[in-house]
Amino acid sequence: MPYPKLVLAAAIGALLSGCANTKTADITQSQVVEHYADIAHAVYGDALTTAQQLDVAIKRLLANPSEQTLAQARTAWIAARVPYQQSEVFRFGNPVVDEWEGQLNAWPLDEGLIDYVAAGYQHELGNDGAAANIVANTTLQVGGERLDVSNITPELLASLNELAGSEANVASGYHAIEFLLWGQDLHGTNAGAGERPYTDYAVGEACTNGNCDRRRDYLQAASQLLVSDLGWMSNQWQADQSDNYRAELTALPTEDGLRRMLFGMGSLSLGELAGQRMKVALVANSVEDEHDCFSDNTHNANYYNEKGIVNLMFGEYQRIDGSTLQGPSLLQLVAQQDSGAAKQIGVQMRASEQGVYQLVASAELNKVHFDQLIAADNPAGNQLVMDAIDGLVEQTRAIELAANAIGINNLNQDIADLEP
Repeated sequence: MPYPKLVLAAAIGALLSGCANTKTADITQSQVVEHYADIAHAVYGDALTTAQQLDVAIKRLLANPSEQTLAQARTAWIAARVPYQQSEVFRFGNPVVDEWEGQLNAWPLDEGLIDYVAAGYQHELGNDGAAANIVANTTLQVGGERLDVSNITPELLASLNELAGSEANVASGYHAIEFLLWGQDLHGTNAGAGERPYTDYAVGEACTNGNCDRRRDYLQAASQLLVSDLGWMSNQWQADQSDNYRAELTALPTEDGLRRMLFGMGSLSLGELAGQRMKVALVANSVEDEHDCFSDNTHNANYYNEKGIVNLMFGEYQRIDGSTLQGPSLLQLVAQQDSGAAKQIGVQMRASEQGVYQLVASAELNKVHFDQLIAADNPAGNQLVMDAIDGLVEQTRAIELAANAIGINNLNQDIADLEP
């Protein structure tokens, strides 16, 4: 799958020059908030489309299990991550997203809740659901509660998330589907991803590891729920509706809309991406804490999170059909107040993007993936990840500079244990 090339220095200069010259045709804060909602609708629309394409690939796998149809389903899953990861910048500042996203993207998960696992697999201490194995059992005993899971449906999976109060009990979403397509990655910090055989979805005597009928039902139900959830969120950002979240957001004072926008950017940049998704895994040399751990797709997950942040600063989004949605941006607002600050911010955003992109380059060009980069015996890989983290810290300072330039103070974004 091709990856977007980073903007070269000359192109950055041209773009920033254009931003700095917008004083003769000023944009308004409300236009930036409206375009923010336009980007959200486009991103979630693309996430829905790619989830539907994934669902088609899963149906083909289940209709004719083979190496080829499994590979095609895996490819569709990776493609579906591209727009979705760019949507996470909308999470932290918008309650409608933050309260919903756990059903789609919660991680890390205790995969033993879902299906068979290797002996001795690590799970959250004290998690009663860590070995429940829904695929192999029609009833679950969790604490004093006995649950009927004989009929695996989207509704059942949604109800089992955070079973017994544990956030590691993730029954649905991208990572549940990822585990069902790849299986556990048992390679640790060595090369290699999950190696689930296609015969885990075979019918009859060709079935491996038992319960193929229920595994098939689980995969299909998880895929259906993903499509349904994304359809709902896409509608929340639809224009010209009076009763959705977009209408609520755009009815707020524009300063509040901008604050939600900047808060989400800063929180994803520092506390979540630099902190939870990168530094935690690096410091602990822990493959259990890498994001797309079953598929070894973490480099893309991290990069497209970063791309989502950059999108909002520049007011742009490249859609899955190759077209670009462009409109009034935060950077233009900054340039109207301080062209020097706008140039500094733009250069830093692109530099931070390039830093995270080096993780993609490592995986795609050198075949050294994120789980190998964080290994205790890979100082060069550790440094590559640390450089990306440092760039995100600087990016968060740039986001705060942008906020101050347009009069948005006290962001109080999530910083984990990092300081911008």
